[in-house]
Amino acid sequence: MRENLGKQLSFTSLKWFNFFVYGTVVLFTSFFPLYLQDVGMNKLEIGSLMSVGALVSIIANPFWGIWSDRYQNIRRIVLVMLTGTLVLSQLVFQANTYEMIYISILFFYFFQGPLFAQSNTMILSYIDGTSRSFGSFRLWGSLGWALTAILAGPVIEWAGISVLSYLFASLLCAAMIALITLPKLDHSIGIAPLPFKGMRQIFYNPFFLCFIVFGILVSIPNTMNNTFVSLYITELGGSKTMIGLAVFLSSILEMGVLLLCNYVLRRKVSVLLASLTLVSALFFLRWWLMADATTPLQVALIQVLHSITFGGFFYVGTQLTMLLVPRPYRSSGQALYTLTWSGMSGILGGVFGGWMYQTLGAQTMYQSGALLALFGAIGFGIMWLTVIRGGYHPPADPEDELAED
Repeated sequence: MRENLGKQLSFTSLKWFNFFVYGTVVLFTSFFPLYLQDVGMNKLEIGSLMSVGALVSIIANPFWGIWSDRYQNIRRIVLVMLTGTLVLSQLVFQANTYEMIYISILFFYFFQGPLFAQSNTMILSYIDGTSRSFGSFRLWGSLGWALTAILAGPVIEWAGISVLSYLFASLLCAAMIALITLPKLDHSIGIAPLPFKGMRQIFYNPFFLCFIVFGILVSIPNTMNNTFVSLYITELGGSKTMIGLAVFLSSILEMGVLLLCNYVLRRKVSVLLASLTLVSALFFLRWWLMADATTPLQVALIQVLHSITFGGFFYVGTQLTMLLVPRPYRSSGQALYTLTWSGMSGILGGVFGGWMYQTLGAQTMYQSGALLALFGAIGFGIMWLTVIRGGYHPPADPEDELAED
């Protein structure tokens, strides 16, 4: 009975840990651009600064993956990452020159950027061998993201943007307390930190490369929106409360969309490509509506489409990667898919979007994003037609070839 009680307390701590971690991240992604604007940065400088995280993650993810595997104590590794995130976030908020902000943010992203990946690995390790599903813990993360956003908006509206550093530190400390209450793990599922050995074979797969290229076109405007939607709302006369509402509406249905995709969509290339074409078309509609928005409430309501577009694209893209890449190279395929979605697109979206917003305005930025999404949708549509007409042949699996020999 005591052992069962201990496990139950561990699961409760994991849920609260996920809640607070996601809460800290939404504070940073949704309200930090407002802080940067308040200290005098323009749109291009804000976009460039926010895109640094995608660049740093290319180095940071393998680094922390290697140490997690070598040290075999992922709970302590995550605690170190949280501590580094806490200390460096305060340096970012206390920096009084642009140079110090840039230097501090580089090191901040080194600790914070891979936090989701390592936290997910830790949760999977704790529930390994149990009847618990990862989705139930991911749900608490979604709740933390949505509720923190809608509650933080009025607080920042009342106290001023400078209170952001205290809110961020409070949630990080709460996450650290939840983490400390967890028992030490006696095993780890382990995830290969450098899954790129099959990259050469992947580049000989033109169908998969087309999927990656069209995915980049669709994901760049998504990064633009994530970086600048809070500035767009304030530019239209919206409050911090309205920003919190927009983020809440964009995330509250995400888990439902993921569960629906899991139950409805068949793991078949033609079905998934058709779904990806539809989702990309919805991205086009979303950005076109954003370009035509004239009130903050319209922007907030349009954000509801985020649950369908982002949730659907991420789920379908992950499943397609598993089908388009031979079994021995799937880890490399997933790494490349994640790198292009969050890394390359993050850099291009931040810098290109910042330049567009600064020189041509938000409407032009969103119209350009709509065109990119439209090109992506057309590309995925052509891929779908190729499949249903029999023009696509799955790449040979080396393991199957060896079995035949």
